[in-house]
Amino acid sequence: MGVTLLGSLARTRAQAKATVATTAAILLTALAGPVAQADAPQIPSFTDGYGLTQVPQAVEVHSDTDFTLTVTTGMLSGSHKIRVFLPAGYTSDPDKRWPVAYFLHGGGGTVDDAAAAPALRSNSMITVVPDGGLKGWYADWVMQNTALGAANWESFHLNQVVPFIDANLRTVPDRGHRAVLGLSMGGYGALHYAEARPDLFGHVASLSGGIDFGMAEIRGTVVATELNLTGAVCAASTSTPSGTGQCTGHGAYVDSDAIFGSPYPVFNADRIWNSVNPASTTNLAKLSGTRIELYSGCDDGRVAPAAPDSYSGWLLVPCV
Repeated sequence: MGVTLLGSLARTRAQAKATVATTAAILLTALAGPVAQADAPQIPSFTDGYGLTQVPQAVEVHSDTDFTLTVTTGMLSGSHKIRVFLPAGYTSDPDKRWPVAYFLHGGGGTVDDAAAAPALRSNSMITVVPDGGLKGWYADWVMQNTALGAANWESFHLNQVVPFIDANLRTVPDRGHRAVLGLSMGGYGALHYAEARPDLFGHVASLSGGIDFGMAEIRGTVVATELNLTGAVCAASTSTPSGTGQCTGHGAYVDSDAIFGSPYPVFNADRIWNSVNPASTTNLAKLSGTRIELYSGCDDGRVAPAAPDSYSGWLLVPCV
C-alpha cells in the first residue's frame, strides 16, 4: 500500500509540473503576442509560352528583384536557366513599364556571371541573362547530333526568351527600349543578334567580343571551345587535378565543324562563318539606326575611356 501511495504522489507531482509548464507557456505566448514571420521574397508569376516550359521546383529566388527561372524547350537538350534582375521600383510602381537589357555571358560562363558585376544591373531597366551554354556561340548549330544534342541557341533566345519576357513582365516591347550586350563569346552574340534582328534591338554593346570571323585567331578560338582544349589542358595540369569539377572548361568534346561548319576557306566551305560574321560589310549595314558601343580590355592596367568615333552611331573605347 505504501508503494501505491508513493506512486500516486509521484504522478500527482508530475501532473502538477506539467500543468504549470503548460500554463506558463500559454501566458508567455499571450504576453509576447503573435510571432513575427519573415516575409518570403515575392517575384512575378510567369506563364509558360513561346515554346518554354518552366520547371517550378527549380526556381531560385535570391531576392524580390533577383531570381532565376529554369525552363525546358525543344530548341535545346536539357533544362536551362534565365536569370532576371528587376529594378527596385518594379513592384511599387505597378503601372510603369520598363526597358530591357539582355546580357549574354561568355564562353564557359553561366547566368550567374552577371551577379558579380553590379554595372550590369540597373534600377532604370530590367536585365535578363539567359543561358548561352558553355560554348553555344549564340548560334543554331550545324550539327544537332553531338554529345550536347539539340543546340539552337539563337532560336531559343530570339524566338522564345524575348517574347516570353515581354509576355510576363511589364516591358516596353519595342527596339528603342530593348538592348543586347555581351562579354567575349557573348560580345559576338550581341552584335550578331543586333544584326540578325534589328527589329528587336535598338542598342548593342560588345565587351571584348570576338566580333571578326574573318580573323583566323577568332575562328581558332571557336574551334578550341568545340574541342574543349582548355578543359583538356586543365585536366592534364599537375596543379589542378581532374575530377575536382574545376576542369569543365567548355563542356563535352564536339566536332570542330559542329557550330558553324568547316572553318577553312576552301571551296566555300566556310560560307556560314562568312554569313554570320558581324564585321562583314553586309552585316554592318544592318545596324543602320542602331546605337552601337564596342569596348576592349587593356591587359596592362590602362584605362579605356569612351571616345566617340566619327562613324555615326558608333562609340569606340580604345586603350590609351
